[in-house]
Amino acid sequence: MNVLDYIKQKIFYLDGGSGSYLQEQGWLKPGELPEMLNLNHPEAIIAMHKAYYEAGSNAVCTNTFGANALKFDGKDGRPSVEEVVIAAVNCAKIARDTASFGQAHRFIALDIGPLGRLLSPMGDLAFESAVELFAEIVRAGSAAGADFILIETMNDSYETKAAVLAAKENCSLPVFVSNVYDESEKLLSGTSPEAMVAMLEGLGADVIGLNCSVGPDRMLDILPRFVSCASVPILVKPNAGLPHSVDGKTVYDISEEKFAEIMKKIIEQGASIVGGCCGTTPNFIKKLVEATQDMPIHEIEQKKISVVSSYTHAITFGQAPVLIGERINPTGKKQFKKALRDNDINYVLKEGIAQQEQGVHVLDVNVGLPEIDEPKMLETCVKELQGICNLPLQLDTTSAEAMERAMRIYNGKPMVNSVNGSDESMDTVFPLVKKYGGLVVCLTLDESGIPDTAEGRYEVAKRIADRAADYGIGVNDLIFDPLALTISSDSQAALVTLETIPLIRERLGACCSLGVSNISFGLPNRDYITAAFFTMALTRGLDAAIINPFSIELQKAYYSFMTLAGLDPNCQAYINFAQRVASEIPKGEKKKAVKPTTVNMSEETRSELKNAIMHGLTKEASSLARTALTEMEPLVLINEHIVPALDVVGKRFEDKTVFLPQLLMSAEAANAAFEEAKIKLPSTGEAGEPIVLATVKGDIHDIGKNIVKVLLENYGYRVIDLGRDVDPEIILEATIKYNAKLVGLSALMTTTVPAMADTIKLIKEQLPDVKIVVGGAVLTQDYADMINADHYGRTAMDGVRYAEQVCGR
Repeated sequence: MNVLDYIKQKIFYLDGGSGSYLQEQGWLKPGELPEMLNLNHPEAIIAMHKAYYEAGSNAVCTNTFGANALKFDGKDGRPSVEEVVIAAVNCAKIARDTASFGQAHRFIALDIGPLGRLLSPMGDLAFESAVELFAEIVRAGSAAGADFILIETMNDSYETKAAVLAAKENCSLPVFVSNVYDESEKLLSGTSPEAMVAMLEGLGADVIGLNCSVGPDRMLDILPRFVSCASVPILVKPNAGLPHSVDGKTVYDISEEKFAEIMKKIIEQGASIVGGCCGTTPNFIKKLVEATQDMPIHEIEQKKISVVSSYTHAITFGQAPVLIGERINPTGKKQFKKALRDNDINYVLKEGIAQQEQGVHVLDVNVGLPEIDEPKMLETCVKELQGICNLPLQLDTTSAEAMERAMRIYNGKPMVNSVNGSDESMDTVFPLVKKYGGLVVCLTLDESGIPDTAEGRYEVAKRIADRAADYGIGVNDLIFDPLALTISSDSQAALVTLETIPLIRERLGACCSLGVSNISFGLPNRDYITAAFFTMALTRGLDAAIINPFSIELQKAYYSFMTLAGLDPNCQAYINFAQRVASEIPKGEKKKAVKPTTVNMSEETRSELKNAIMHGLTKEASSLARTALTEMEPLVLINEHIVPALDVVGKRFEDKTVFLPQLLMSAEAANAAFEEAKIKLPSTGEAGEPIVLATVKGDIHDIGKNIVKVLLENYGYRVIDLGRDVDPEIILEATIKYNAKLVGLSALMTTTVPAMADTIKLIKEQLPDVKIVVGGAVLTQDYADMINADHYGRTAMDGVRYAEQVCGR
């Protein structure tokens, strides 16, 4: 029986923690790489796997969590990824075949953890480089005999996508995916459970879930969000609560019995693949199996949700009308065409930000010009837009190459614009959608053109839906465009379109979208007609519209409809809109559409600079800083404009209204402005207050450290970055050399926290006045207190705030 057949019938039990278990057994010393035990002490790994199989685990995870080429490159005496992975799978095979008792059906999961590097644009690791690093693990593990892939403990949606693509492209094994959610129920990158489910189901993950970070009681609170939207089995693999110190020893605050009791509730809620993470042992799994083995599993319900997502959130169609901004499109826009020819990406970014500020939910992105490299331009614009804007994107192109390149690097589940009823179009677009996921805009036309009747357009829609089904694409991943044709040439055009909407919605159960402005082409005062048609289409059930969000008439139509349709509680959105319009249009003046070409560009340069930094517009910030420096001293610019702008973004990050990608892009924009100011500063030979940063011995994950580094540098501190896997003695030497008042230490893995404790002890003995701030996914305030740290930085901004206390600004 294969693993996918098994999980349809019974609860599937994974194993528990490995690093914490190996440390407890004395096999793993602080700072050592767990994966080396596969080669140096395979008996330890075999014994651990056997203990979990005999406790009742259906599957054990190979000891390959960090087995990537960033650590194991086969050079200078280091083993290769292939050597480490083959040895790990062999250990699991021996344990599987020699375990004396346990489950009758036993499987081996190829365990894949995060790389420990931020992907571009947040970091320096290219997306395709990440895909290849993961692919190397997948190829070795599948060839060695693993039964399925478990991608786990991922805290970045983009890295998760790279890992899933690597698995799908390099083996045919089932793929399980599990992410780390914090107390705000989001990933480090700000991604919600709904957004992760949308993206992962689109990519074809077989199982989706959550692990690590928090205990089972907190996961019990998060789980309903998965159950409400997931159409695949759900995995839950919590820690044994939170770590704290008892008599100098690290223990977790949930007992084996309590763990099993809460996990029973988790299974009742809908999880069917369960196990443990940090702090759990074979006894935890034994108690879990004993308490739940006779429980029935929940039947998987196909939710059939029409959804797209960005790296932060999901947008669901079929509930309230979705607005799609149309302005990133060169059609009829001379200035936009010039920007594309000049490779002026900043122009595109400002169009995106301006539309977001007008309240659209999705941005259409069309950069099609015959004289440019459209595939390259679309890929670039998608990357850059996702760096500064968290709205889902609609990828709008007729080029198959451009579409695939954009879909591949898109962080989330995009809208795909478009497919039509021709065989060529469907056979080109549907394979891409099947591979990468997406909500496809389906034009109701085919080789014969656009049907003149509503029934004719419905028939095209039906053929498209049938062909999509042949590719394994459900109607929930199709959104049909019944096509708005101009009434200036056909007085019946609007009526045909309006009649088509309910036919498609009622007969196919599908959503509909329209480019509403086409209806008024060639007429004066077009917005009057367009707004009336928009309202009529909404009353017929239109689910989404591509609009000009700067049209007051269209905004009036939208907010009025939302209120009248009972979709605006307490009329609050309408009231806010009406007040905003009243404040923007002086009494007696003619109402004009707001021009979108700039972001608050009517304000003076200094205000524009603040906006550029807050929105992460690096080139704009640099240019505006140069202009501002003609009016003011560089220190004034830094202290009164650059740093306060970054403070605003930092506060919003702390309040969780902006997320990590936006924070880092704002920091990059601030740095660009700061570099302009530095040119004008007199050379004094002095640098900012030194701060030493390092990821501790044995840990190669430096994402958190690098984020703190970027922010500290933008607040004017001199950061001495010692890198990853740093010996305590080297950290001490650097602290003495640079006379640093503050040291920042980072660790992701529970197995490396003892190395952090050793580092703190050494520094405190030699430099008692030096302050130490610690951070990392496995740390808590209690843990920080236990190892004698001076401060626990829960977020990157916490580290900055503490630096201000210790070193001043």
